[in-house]
Amino acid sequence: MTLRNINLTICICGIALLLASCGKDQTGQLVGSDNRPKWKGTINPYGMVYVPSGYLTIGQSDQDIFSSYTQRQKTVSMTGFYMDETEITNNEYRQFVDWVRDYTAHDILGDYTVDEDDPDGEEVIDWDLEIDYTDPALEELFYSRDMSLSGRKEFNNDMLEYTYDWIDWKKAARSRSGVNRSDVIEKRTVGVAPDIFVWIRDFSYSYNEPMTRQYFESPAFDDYPVVGVTWSQAKAFCHWRTRIWNNEIAADEALIEDFRLPTEFEWEYAARGGRDIAPYGWGGYYVRNSKGCLLANFKPGRGNYAEDGGQHTVAVGSYFPNDFGLYDMSGNVAEWTETAYSSNAYAYIHDLNPDLKYDAKEDDPDVYKMKVVRGGSWKDIYYFLQTSTRDREFQDSTKSYIGFRCAMTFLGRSIKDF
Repeated sequence: MTLRNINLTICICGIALLLASCGKDQTGQLVGSDNRPKWKGTINPYGMVYVPSGYLTIGQSDQDIFSSYTQRQKTVSMTGFYMDETEITNNEYRQFVDWVRDYTAHDILGDYTVDEDDPDGEEVIDWDLEIDYTDPALEELFYSRDMSLSGRKEFNNDMLEYTYDWIDWKKAARSRSGVNRSDVIEKRTVGVAPDIFVWIRDFSYSYNEPMTRQYFESPAFDDYPVVGVTWSQAKAFCHWRTRIWNNEIAADEALIEDFRLPTEFEWEYAARGGRDIAPYGWGGYYVRNSKGCLLANFKPGRGNYAEDGGQHTVAVGSYFPNDFGLYDMSGNVAEWTETAYSSNAYAYIHDLNPDLKYDAKEDDPDVYKMKVVRGGSWKDIYYFLQTSTRDREFQDSTKSYIGFRCAMTFLGRSIKDF
């Protein structure tokens, strides 16, 4: 055998040994665990914008006209996150309602198949099967004849429910002797249909029946922000959104971080658009621009609702975005946040990703059920549009002026790293 052939043989053997050792720790070196899920570095959730890591001065940026002392200034740092560029619309929320309706119909019809990716062969809904809503077995999904109007066959969305679960991480962290995972998994079942009666309940001696009938149903309002949803319904929507995303990724890809409601301080940081201390997200001290045009949808003056272009809510994105590319952070509808309300929270929250969580139970006192609401709405005076103004509402209440948007923590130091 020639020297050249010997060298070639050695090279081939070396390559073979190298390939054989791929994915296995046979070198004695610290090379990290193999068979890890793929991670693309960044994701691009549809309809969301990236808010970079940074800091802000939370608290009052203008006179505390109510002398509430609930917004004392404090500097905090925030980890980057994604946030919906607009509030969740009626049509986006309808996708959730329709999914729950179809899931319920499949369940009633017994449309199950074996999950090929599950080693235990768990049965799951077979979404490829068509649903025949004229099937008598699905009659319970419609209003009964004595509840129908003019003989129309209408879906009864009030019977649609969704169960979501989560881990109580703080409860788990408090355990010093180990924790049984089942003891820290919480579950909640909620109805998913928006409360259409908020357009009657929130007003006295006012004709709003057309909004009650049409606001969630008519395509005329598809791009308007959804209202009449509780804090728990907003949480259920976020859980469902995470679920349908993870169901579509490949088996060898890593699961995403959950969609969720933004914390109070993420919301304030995003609303300021990088303009620290400024009272409004557009940076100025006034709610009109140099031409006298109003910059948000709210209640101007003593009640000329139409002056800003809308009698009530308007289609999302109708006003200019802030410097982060986020629309309607002031006005249109106020927004639920993840954070529990405490009047003196600023005195004791941490200065790194601050948040205050409390999952109120049914039998808790009402004061424990308050969640922070931010942004002001179409029916509020301009004070509530300020990025620093805090408001609150009971988590189980529904209003014609409260909606929400989703957030998702960015995994990494900066999007520029990828």
